[in-house]
Amino acid sequence: MISQLKQLQLPKHYQSDQARDSAYFLSNINSLQQEAEAWKKQYSLKPIGSDRTKVHLLIIDDQIDFSFPSGSLYVAGRSGTGAMDAQDRMVQFIYHNLHLISYITCTLDTHIPFQIFFTCAHVRSDGTHPAPHTIITADDYKKGIYQPNPQMAKQLQADPIWLQRQFTHYCEQLEATGKYQLYLWPYHCLLGSLGHNLSGVIDVARLFHSFTRGADNIPTIKGGNPLTEHYSIFAPEVSSCWDGRPIPGAQKNTKLIKTLLDYDVVIMAGLASSHCVKESIADFLGEIQLKDPALAKKVYILRDCTAPVVIPGGPDFTDDAERALETFQNAGMHVVSSSEPIESWPNINLS
Repeated sequence: MISQLKQLQLPKHYQSDQARDSAYFLSNINSLQQEAEAWKKQYSLKPIGSDRTKVHLLIIDDQIDFSFPSGSLYVAGRSGTGAMDAQDRMVQFIYHNLHLISYITCTLDTHIPFQIFFTCAHVRSDGTHPAPHTIITADDYKKGIYQPNPQMAKQLQADPIWLQRQFTHYCEQLEATGKYQLYLWPYHCLLGSLGHNLSGVIDVARLFHSFTRGADNIPTIKGGNPLTEHYSIFAPEVSSCWDGRPIPGAQKNTKLIKTLLDYDVVIMAGLASSHCVKESIADFLGEIQLKDPALAKKVYILRDCTAPVVIPGGPDFTDDAERALETFQNAGMHVVSSSEPIESWPNINLS
């Protein structure tokens, strides 16, 4: 029986060096589909509807801008090869466990140039913009060190004074959570850019799973709201305006939350463990605790399929990521390795 099969072999199209090649992509999807059909026959792979245990793999933001040194916001980790190593292990995990994974959702961090966490959103009195990796505080805005870019106000059809108050309010709300201050990131994952694409090996693995198991594996996007950060796939960092109104479009992804809650097993990994992975898991844990804290035990975090943000000569967020993993584990979630057979994971039942 397929449920007794420990691991499948890696398919012939995959080589580990592809996980280190930002230019890798598969141009002939038809040949991949044909290979998948042969793989399905060789291993007697069944459609996902026949899975007794429904397993959902959530891959967070494994995109080109994060995955490679040529990307605008490479997630190097302390090793310098963090994201590339993580996605190699992620892809091998998918191929080895095609018969056990029911569905794959890849998230896509998705941005436009004028957003509150990019440099062009803010201007000094002399008309210049702050540099990437600048931290902006509410006091900076109150003191007039920065003001919103008037071009952004025009794009939003907002009064510049209203937007000034909104930016100040936003910084205050961030600081009140104790998690972050407003950090200006390099431009990354801009919609329509090469950096927005899924890493080639992740995309091919997603498609191969789709062809072998009959799952559509549709990606989901986040992060396009100009007035808030959206580290988590499930919710924005700030959802309110200074005048009490909600930020338009800044809302929970209730559909994905419900989908994952309905699965028997939820596996999470991706980039970066210090930010988008951490905040996504934290939000999902919050939803679990509202419904039934015991559900935390069905969540498995692939520690070795993720990596933290480490800025050369700047902030190192590794310790933040490690503290978060400990918190999730203490809440009942499981932190596991992709090299461990799924059948050996704690509290797993694949019958």
